[in-house]
Amino acid sequence: MTTEPALVLLLSGPNLDLLGERQPEIYGTATLADHVDRARRRAESHGLALDHLQTAHEGEMVAAVHSARGRAAAIVVNAGAFTHYAWGLHDALASFDGPIVELHLSNPDSREAWRHTSVVSPVATGVIAGFGGDGYDLAIDAVAALLEAPPR
Repeated sequence: MTTEPALVLLLSGPNLDLLGERQPEIYGTATLADHVDRARRRAESHGLALDHLQTAHEGEMVAAVHSARGRAAAIVVNAGAFTHYAWGLHDALASFDGPIVELHLSNPDSREAWRHTSVVSPVATGVIAGFGGDGYDLAIDAVAALLEAPPR
């Protein structure tokens, strides 16, 4: 009998579908597909499976978190602008029983003041920000370590 690998849900918020075109001086030239492929390869190297959703609709992201309950072992979320105001996403993530890693390509704290507040951070296990595409590897590595760690 084979055991299915633990599933990591990778969520990408609004405008991330424009990566590679939108403000490459901030976000780099890699596309979202490049980042997802990178995260998938990293997840597989840890024996994990990866499911990805990109949406510009908060309700769709909330529904994805709800459907991850009991199905996914962890969530990595780059919520884009939803990070700063999507309380529905906050509440959905608070209902998830597993590690949650908040991810940002840039460092929001070094940018405009409105980006300094995250409604995701209070319910995230940890935050990875400012490492560009390397952040995807770091987020998957963090999830893998958290899933392997004994409960506290």
